[in-house]
Amino acid sequence: MKKALGFGVALAALVAAIPASAVELSIALGSIGQDVQEMRSQLAKFEEETGHTVKLVEMPASTTDQFGQYRLWLAAQNPDIDVYRTDVIWAPQLAANLVDLSEAMADRVDKHLPSVIESQTVDGKLVAFPMYTDAPALYYRTDLLEKYGKEPPKTWTELTETAKEIQDKEREAGNNQLNGFVFQGAPYEGLTCDGLEWVASNGGGQIVSPEGEITINNEKAAQALEMAKGWVGTIAPEGVLAYKEEESRGVWQTGNAVFMRNWPYAYPLSAGDDSAVKGKFDVMPLPAGASGESAACLGGWNLAVSQYSQHQEAAIDLVRFLTSEQSQKERALSTARLPTIPSLYDDPEIAEAQPIVARWDEVVATAVPRPSAPTKGQYNEVSKEFWTAVNETLAGRGNAADNLDQLEKRLRRLKRSGWE
Repeated sequence: MKKALGFGVALAALVAAIPASAVELSIALGSIGQDVQEMRSQLAKFEEETGHTVKLVEMPASTTDQFGQYRLWLAAQNPDIDVYRTDVIWAPQLAANLVDLSEAMADRVDKHLPSVIESQTVDGKLVAFPMYTDAPALYYRTDLLEKYGKEPPKTWTELTETAKEIQDKEREAGNNQLNGFVFQGAPYEGLTCDGLEWVASNGGGQIVSPEGEITINNEKAAQALEMAKGWVGTIAPEGVLAYKEEESRGVWQTGNAVFMRNWPYAYPLSAGDDSAVKGKFDVMPLPAGASGESAACLGGWNLAVSQYSQHQEAAIDLVRFLTSEQSQKERALSTARLPTIPSLYDDPEIAEAQPIVARWDEVVATAVPRPSAPTKGQYNEVSKEFWTAVNETLAGRGNAADNLDQLEKRLRRLKRSGWE
């Protein structure tokens, strides 16, 4: 009887310790690498500190699929999702359904990269707040470059030549699975990033200019895509036409690629004990094209609160927690996610644990944005048309010049009287 009474007292004390306002929240996010594990760890700390509980709603890895589902839920005014993890390009398209965080985050805005805050501000409303930013890297096998007396490539031409030579010589020696280069060639948002990098580094512009002009149909853009087309079946496997981030990492991390284009999240995974390339690789900015400049596509993820959430105050508390300096530091330490708080790039703990983070501040500062701002709510359609044209070119279905000419016509039909 005393034991039962003791249990009752303990239970009562536990219940009393939980705030009366405690609620159950939900957060939706996609995952590549260790995103879900990392989020679960940080949510556990939030739950312990606040008494709230948080349900994690896992989305497909494809950003294209995520966006489609988000748009359906928000159009239906779904109250079941309180917080959405959103891509840096989605703010103009989802803004009407998201809570303005300007007042709630007024004390923190100045600590973050101004360009990222600006990218999440639509018609004067701060509709999402940054978790981390992103800019891709060229991963390369230091052991193989050293073996063949090669320097890390400064241009796409050098990459093509080095990848071909090492691949061919290794295959002649019996390493038949080795590929020269892997990247993201599947028809989805990731290919828009890769394609934009090839085009911009070759002086071909940004698909649509910051002023809203359609600029993609030009000779330099066509040359860049023809260059990439030449990789498929030579230094890149035919299967690259279906690769997203994780497929590329899978080939690379098993030791079957000389070079890989991917985001910084792949750095700690490549350095893990189960990685065939541990201690055998390094990273550098993407190669330059004919323009003489490297072009890294600006990425990154933010947190937005749904207007249809029934717990907006608690949801904002969750956003504040997950975007705080401490959370960003933990994320950088564990998964090499790039902070949006500039001071963290000088943090000695981060520099020791994840060297890529400390080295990547300048890459982030000069990264090329996708044209979501000028194309507004039509960006997703613009991107889909672009990645389709790029994938068709890579697959040999038409040449780059003809495909870009058709792309321009489709974009003009989308634009009609202006971007909306």
